Amino acid sequence: PHSFKHPDCHELSDNSLVITRMITVPFLDQCPIRGLYKERMTELYGYPKYSCHFKKGKRSFYFYNTRVLYVQDSLEGEAKVFLDLNILSDDGMVALRGYACSEDGEYFAYGLSASGSDWVTIKFMKVDGAKELPDVLEKVKFSCMAWTHDRKGMFYNSYPQQDGKSDGTETSTNLHQKLYYHVLGTDQSEDILCAEFPDEPKWMGGDELSDDGRYVLLSVREGCDPQESNGITRILKWVKLIDNFEGEYDYVTNERMVFMFKTNRRSPNYRVINIDFRDPDESKWKVLVPEHEKDVLERVACVRSNFLVLCYLHDVKNILQLHNLTTGALLKTFPLQVGSVVGYSSQKKDIEIFYHQFTSFLSPGIIYHCDLTKEELEPRVAIKGIDASDYQTVQIFYPSKDGTKILMFIVHKIGWFSSHFLIWLWWLQQIHHTQLQKCFDDFQCAAEYLIKESYTSAKRLTINGGSDGGLLVATCANQRPDLFGCVIAQVGVMDTLKFHKYTIGQAWTTDYGCSDSKQHFEWLVKYSPLHNVKLPEANDIQYPSMLLLTADHDDRVVPLHSLKFIATLQYIVGCSRKQSNPLLIHVDTKVGHGQGKDVSDMLCLNIDWIP
Repeated sequence: PHSFKHPDCHELSDNSLVITRMITVPFLDQCPIRGLYKERMTELYGYPKYSCHFKKGKRSFYFYNTRVLYVQDSLEGEAKVFLDLNILSDDGMVALRGYACSEDGEYFAYGLSASGSDWVTIKFMKVDGAKELPDVLEKVKFSCMAWTHDRKGMFYNSYPQQDGKSDGTETSTNLHQKLYYHVLGTDQSEDILCAEFPDEPKWMGGDELSDDGRYVLLSVREGCDPQESNGITRILKWVKLIDNFEGEYDYVTNERMVFMFKTNRRSPNYRVINIDFRDPDESKWKVLVPEHEKDVLERVACVRSNFLVLCYLHDVKNILQLHNLTTGALLKTFPLQVGSVVGYSSQKKDIEIFYHQFTSFLSPGIIYHCDLTKEELEPRVAIKGIDASDYQTVQIFYPSKDGTKILMFIVHKIGWFSSHFLIWLWWLQQIHHTQLQKCFDDFQCAAEYLIKESYTSAKRLTINGGSDGGLLVATCANQRPDLFGCVIAQVGVMDTLKFHKYTIGQAWTTDYGCSDSKQHFEWLVKYSPLHNVKLPEANDIQYPSMLLLTADHDDRVVPLHSLKFIATLQYIVGCSRKQSNPLLIHVDTKVGHGQGKDVSDMLCLNIDWIP
């Protein structure tokens, strides 16, 4: 395939916006019932949305409708508006990207991004009186936000040497991230450089404070996988604890010098281990909670000083358990319906936990409050929704290409069907480099199963995916255009040969590989969506209807991916007389990789899918 020149994103987006306005929008507007869909979607989405409460010091905080943060002096006290994102911009395109409270709950740091960009500006507030402070931190991206317990300041990450623009429209690679400590009340130019990696420009290092505030734990990554950290330099004296970073290590808590981590080192389903920092050799590690034979341990948290809350994934639904911190023994299993725990909040010193359970595909979710000194479970916030008794959720297993049994949920109103696929998410997290084709096979076999079992037909089957999922559905459209009637690919990674050359794309080489390697190139070129568009040979087969979605401020998966892919589709497939299904692209403005949209924009986007 020919090589594309890569002009500035603004130049590209100006041209693509013309296409959007002249072709895509008029085509979508032809749908005669689009207005009815919008009215119904607006009605359904108009329910109140709460986050889990989180406590710091004597105060409790929670978000309402995602953009307003409330504070309470106690759980039952009066809730007052603390931070309202709606008043920060006229167009609603300023979004919250990370926040952190000081340990005593007296100071609050929060990150803001404009137009959905991954670039963040960190600001600070004094909680008492919701008073804005003058401190401002710029050129922040993919950053930790970790207060020291004396509340004097906070660790954060920055790219101070970023060349050119840093507004979300650039495509230059993000290199040489540094870890700084900001002392409250000082200028950013005075911040203390704590760690840098001059010999490893792609490395990123985030830190967190231990529960007792005595230790700073620095995790080093090159992309999505942890790395050895021999190259750390600068002011803090870092002590390497683990020589072989052949796994993930998520800090849970510590009892003096004994630290607990959730890890997949020699345990792909994860387990909880104890490491004594006085003798951290791997041979001395002790298993606190062993790896489950089948279920995947997703998260672990400490609560009420001597308990652990463990969340497992069992057949694509969550299980929540309480364990003893000292022995690891299982104490109880919380009563959950089929669904996912999508939010959780607790601290080691708390006697209570909050968790947000997405109970099914039919409910926006319920927030539960559990006081561990009591037996009962209290629904804190419940949302009234549709009558779930009119619907049915079924779990089935279907065979993939290699015979592996894959789980799929089928959700439908009693009497008719609408299928929801969760299968590929699990595979994509577990498959590496050369095995990604298995992920595509699994997804295509799901479509074959639904058609074979008469749930639907190929012409009525729609698939949708974003980011990694955009890569998935675009690849499946290339490989099996006969299986699908419609494909919606959001901000997808479409060029797997050059993704590492744009912004933070180099971080994904641990997942996909890198075409700079001949071996990696040979498997990447086999499925790269951009490089595998071809006109179907059979006269009765055409590409499904396709809608690509991207945004001019997406500096994670830059819009070049979708723009080049739609150009190739139009050139190779769109010129064919047998291609009657539309091949369209929609480019959002002042929006990023899914961030930056207000409620109205999100509703309009969802409505665009329906025709």
